[in-house]
Amino acid sequence: MTTIISCILISLVLYSCKEQKEDIPWTNLINNNSLEGWNIKGGEAKYIVEDGVVIGTTAANTPNTFLTTNEMYGDFIFEIDFKVDSTMNSGIQIRSNSVPYYRDGMVHGYQVEIDPSKRAWSGGIYDEKRRKWLHTLENNPEAQKAFKQNEWNHYRVEAIGNTIKTWINSIPASYLIDDKTASGFFGLQVHSIGKSKDKIGKQVMWKNAKILTENLSQYTTESPLKPIITKNNLTVNEQKSGWKMLWDGKTTNGWRGAKLEAFPDKGWVMENGELIVLASGGGESEAGGDIVTTQDYDNFELLVDFKLTPGANSGIKYYVDTEINKGPGSSIGLEYQILDDERHEDAKRGSHKGSRTVCSLYDLIQANTDKPIKPIGEWNTAYIKSIDNHVEHWINDVKVLEYERGSDDFLKLVSESKYEKWPNFGTLEKGQILLQDHGDRVAFRNIKIKVPKAKNE
Repeated sequence: MTTIISCILISLVLYSCKEQKEDIPWTNLINNNSLEGWNIKGGEAKYIVEDGVVIGTTAANTPNTFLTTNEMYGDFIFEIDFKVDSTMNSGIQIRSNSVPYYRDGMVHGYQVEIDPSKRAWSGGIYDEKRRKWLHTLENNPEAQKAFKQNEWNHYRVEAIGNTIKTWINSIPASYLIDDKTASGFFGLQVHSIGKSKDKIGKQVMWKNAKILTENLSQYTTESPLKPIITKNNLTVNEQKSGWKMLWDGKTTNGWRGAKLEAFPDKGWVMENGELIVLASGGGESEAGGDIVTTQDYDNFELLVDFKLTPGANSGIKYYVDTEINKGPGSSIGLEYQILDDERHEDAKRGSHKGSRTVCSLYDLIQANTDKPIKPIGEWNTAYIKSIDNHVEHWINDVKVLEYERGSDDFLKLVSESKYEKWPNFGTLEKGQILLQDHGDRVAFRNIKIKVPKAKNE
């Protein structure tokens, strides 16, 4: 009798588990014999679907090709099976985008890598056409061994908020905390093979693609991996290419007040990995004052994330000499303008039309009006490059202006601006980098710099 009861209980438990599994409200993304809901971007590789299996086939002399969903997705849990030729690299795009202003519509965004090579980084996270590797697998041998060559493999991806987790064949592969992109499409990649004749006709196959987008907390899975956090840290590629953190995300190391020997004791705070200038009524350098690097720079590349509050004004200055202006107001230097163009009157002012709008070279050169600025309250990424007097301003990976320091055109602009009274304005050989206190609350993070090696090094 006891045996019978035990069997009944086991059967009930198994049935309950089966029912629970079947009750998960998955939505299938691939129809049996149709690519409805998908479109091709990028290259000219071919895709067909047969009995629910999408087959992508390589083609010569074409860039990366992506079969992408028409629909965009933010938070989700996603599962898919795939099989790849052992000679081919591939990947699955998540939260990816294609917009005209970014490299003529090139697909970019997070990619869950498919890597059948000896490196075996399948399940790692790559940032396609942006920052490159974000989460590699060289420290995860279990995930590296999980990939099955020339067989079907299974991925699970959980993307919720700023967290992305991946599993390959039920083995935890990646755990990334990054908030670069909140939503986008899925894409099945057929990698470019260039002119390689021996790779023509190679195939990648996908099936059983399904997604959850609601009540995700009921279905999430814990990962034992230590997360890779990108905020105030260098990515893999940045480390290899010589970038350094200019702010460590925690302390005042490397910074001081522009008119002080130490960091200001008021007006600035550090919270949750953000360096924040506090609101104080909109006055220029009247509260904590500007802050500057303790080191001077000549040639450099600079990355800074910034977040505006409504009506805010600030700036990133470079080639600053804090000895030039000892009086009231901000220290003198070339400025990448940070501004709420819609709400701040300064957007309508300036010695040259539009030269005080966001991303512009303040009071001198207007940034491209098609700049891809994100809404107030969201993070934007400023990039300033100054090499051998050629200067570029970028916003969110798109170049919006460039000029030559010290050129006749530049000197003419200066002579017609508010800076004409400052001798040698903008032509210093080197100077400090400055974050401006203009009396409005503005947050900064991910402050990074790359200084090229001298030609004789």
